Amino acid sequence: MRPMLKTFHVKTKTRDQMIDVTRDIQTWISEQQIEEGFVIVSSLHTTAGITVNENADPDVKTDFLRRLDELYPWEHQKDLHMEGNTAAHLKTSQVGHAQTIIITNGRLALGTWQGIYFCEFDGPRNRKFLVKAVQV
Repeated sequence: MRPMLKTFHVKTKTRDQMIDVTRDIQTWISEQQIEEGFVIVSSLHTTAGITVNENADPDVKTDFLRRLDELYPWEHQKDLHMEGNTAAHLKTSQVGHAQTIIITNGRLALGTWQGIYFCEFDGPRNRKFLVKAVQV
């Protein structure tokens, strides 16, 4: 097995945002010439996560973020955490900080409508996520 690691940088533009990072990850996998294995995609932040979801209809992202806001509204006047971003921490815990995706025949093994998203919940910010690839 030959593990490889890459740090990706993301500049988010709004408080809540889902950024499709599938193409960037796939390009890196192709450059590394990984044919079989898997990647772990991991956010380095407690207020930003990683998920796999639909990437065909942009309304899914809008609805996804709206529903998370309904579950975890920004009520900083009620929260004890001094930064006022408890909702962002809860959203990240709900979504998760990492995803594992299989690589086969040099491609991410994603369904027809699936994409990998970096999920910002406390932006805008400069963010990072790691991709660890293991070739088998």
